[in-house]
Parts: sequence; structure tokens; C-alpha cells
Amino acid sequence: MSTKEMPHEIRNNQAVFIGIALLLGIGVGELMHLAAEKDVQWFSESNQKQLIELLISLSDVFIRLVKMIIAPLVFATLVAGIGQMDKEQNVGRIAAKAMLWFISASIVSLGIGMLLVNYFQPGQFLQIDLPSIESKNQIVQHAPKLSNFIAHSVPKSIIDAMAQNEIIQIVIFSIYFGVACKNLGDMASPIVRVMESLIHIMLKITAYVMQLAPLAVFCAVATIVAQQGLGVIASYGYFMGEFYLGLVVLWIILCAVGAIVLRPKQVVRLVTIIREPIIVAFGTASSEAAYPKLVQQLERFGCQEKIVGFVLPLGYSFNLDGSMMYMTFAVLFIAQAYGIDMAVDQQIAMLLVLLVTSKGVAGVPRASLVVISATLSAFNIPEAGVLLLLGIDQFLDMGRSATNVLGNSLAAAVVNKWELTSEKKRKMSN
Repeated sequence: MSTKEMPHEIRNNQAVFIGIALLLGIGVGELMHLAAEKDVQWFSESNQKQLIELLISLSDVFIRLVKMIIAPLVFATLVAGIGQMDKEQNVGRIAAKAMLWFISASIVSLGIGMLLVNYFQPGQFLQIDLPSIESKNQIVQHAPKLSNFIAHSVPKSIIDAMAQNEIIQIVIFSIYFGVACKNLGDMASPIVRVMESLIHIMLKITAYVMQLAPLAVFCAVATIVAQQGLGVIASYGYFMGEFYLGLVVLWIILCAVGAIVLRPKQVVRLVTIIREPIIVAFGTASSEAAYPKLVQQLERFGCQEKIVGFVLPLGYSFNLDGSMMYMTFAVLFIAQAYGIDMAVDQQIAMLLVLLVTSKGVAGVPRASLVVISATLSAFNIPEAGVLLLLGIDQFLDMGRSATNVLGNSLAAAVVNKWELTSEKKRKMSN
């Protein structure tokens, strides 16, 4: 039984179970952390380490199960989506509409981050001297450049791209493959039908995998809290509170703009329908973990399968609203902590750099930190400042992953609405 056929109560229960698992994970993780701190006899350091390793492995199993679905699902949805498009539905036009939303949302995300971090000045609460942090960078340095991004977008081998879950490379190949199928017409129709069957097979597998989502969320959250403790939130409370306030503001703005196109009731309905993928992304701190379920929920909302299959994979490469806001916050937070005053023109230049270098970081572990580190270097801010974020990065990643899911959902829904409106106008003119 697919998710579309699932009774409403079962779908609601799944979201409730995930929410309960999230709260239980926080509670159990804090108990583990306190027991280790107080050196409880029956819970030695070695016992804690073994239990944390077990929790990590269980959450990793879920992430691996999700990742095994993504490559065939992205390929099938894109090929089927493009192959099913009518002659009037131009792939370039739909891509242009999607990119218009992506770029606009990215600029808004970066702008909100810059305004809030300048207003609240969270870095001033640390005031670290420049030599006080050793520059032993724990992040692998690969400074992102536009030329590198363009070259990396094209796969050397589609098999290798799928094996590595390189979303952008899969998208590029799938677009070429889908356009070829569309232009070949009836000759390629059997392939398109196979892709449609593959979509349903992968979504059925998704339904099976999602049964493990509450366990994965529990393990992931318990691991974070057990290692860091809730005390780390108090230490960086001002910065984290401001960041999550920024995410709330971003959610409101994105939903308000979406409401102009979709109507307010439809936006509320959309957020309600995608709450489970949002909670999964938040609990696991992974946008990828929510992707397969998000495909299903957007189709439940009423988005055309071909639009979802085309826009959503693009969004996972080019529309990372939460991640972009985080990068702005992080760079300016570190600059403030070191007492470095960045002029407005420098900050605007930084936003433009992030607008380009942030593309394609979805699904790459700690990719945001790599981009942040490279940006710090470009603006002569000590790269060792990234170490300030390592302790709380996972907590922040939860919020930005959930925001990425919301942003891509709105993008798919808005582009779908624009296409439906264009189709009506074309039919009326004929």
C-alpha cells in the first residue's frame, strides 16, 4: 500500500511517532551525558562509548537506506518528468521558472542572515584574540570556485555519479536523457514507462524504509545530546537563538511569498502535508533523508509528478535556503568574535561569493563548514574560527536541513502553479 493509499490516521501516527522519538532522544541523550559527567559506576566511559557507537551505527543504517533510494529515484523522476512533458511544455522554460525562485530565495536567505547578525552582534559575546585559537583546522580544505563547480557538475561516468550520490551530476545526465526521450517520441515511450514503474517501486521501498524513521531520529538526537550535552546550547545560546529566529523569519517570508502564488490556505495545507519530511530532516540533520518521502508528499499535495520530478532534484542542488542563511551567520559571527569589522561592501561581496560557492553542497557531510572556511580565507578572517562552530554545528544543521526541505517544497508547488496557469492561458488562446 503506497503512501497515497495509506489511511490518514496512519500517516498522522507516523509523524507523531517521529516527534515522540525526537523528545525521547533528547531526554535519553541528556541522561547519558549526565551519567558520564558524574562518573556513575554502572555507566563507565567505555560503556557510554559503546552505546554511542551503537546509536550512531543505527542512525547510519537509516541514512544509508535512504541514500540507496535517492540516485535511482532522482534519475527516474527526472527522465519520466521530462519525457512526459507535452510539446507545449518547454523544459528550458520550466527550468527558468525554477531558477528564478531558487536565486530569489537564496538572495533573501543571505540578506536576512546578514541583517540579523549585524543587528544582534552575537560574536561580540566571545571577543577572542586572534592568536588564541590554534589553526589546526579539522575541516578538509577544498576552496570552492566557480570553475570547479562547473567542471564538477558534469559526470565522467553516470555509474560513478550514482555510486557517489552526486546529485548535480545525476541531474545533468538525467536532463539530457529525458530531453532525448521526449524528442524521440514513441520510440522512447517504453523507456519512459519503465521509468514510471521504477518511480513507484522506489516509492514503495521508501514506505518500507520510513518505518524506521522514528528509531533513526531517536538514535541521531540521543547521540548528539549524549556527546555534547544540552549545556552546549546554553554556552552558544545567543547565537543559536538568533539563528533559529532567523530561520523563523525566513519561513514566514517564504510562506508569505508562496501564499501570493498559491493562496494562504494552500500554503498551510502544504506545510501540514510535508511535516513528516521536515521532522525527519530536523531529527537526522539531513535534507537527503527527507527526499524520497518529500516526493510522495508533494504529489499528495497536488503537484504534477513531472514537475516534482524536475524541480525537486534541481532544488537539492541549487535551493538550500537554510544552509545559505547559516553560512552568512557563521562567517559574520566568526568575524565579530575576532573583533574584525567587515564593511558593508565587503559583506555584499561575501554574499555574492556564497551565492555561487554554496551550490551543490546538499548531502555532503560538513560541506557548509568547508564553504565557510574557504570564505573566511577569502576575506582574511582566521580559518581556525571554524572550530568555534564544531560543537554546535549538528544542532544548527537540524534547523537548516528542515528549512531546505520547506524551501524546496514551496519551490515545487509554486512552479507547478505557474505551469498550470500557463497551460490554461495557452488553451484559452487556442
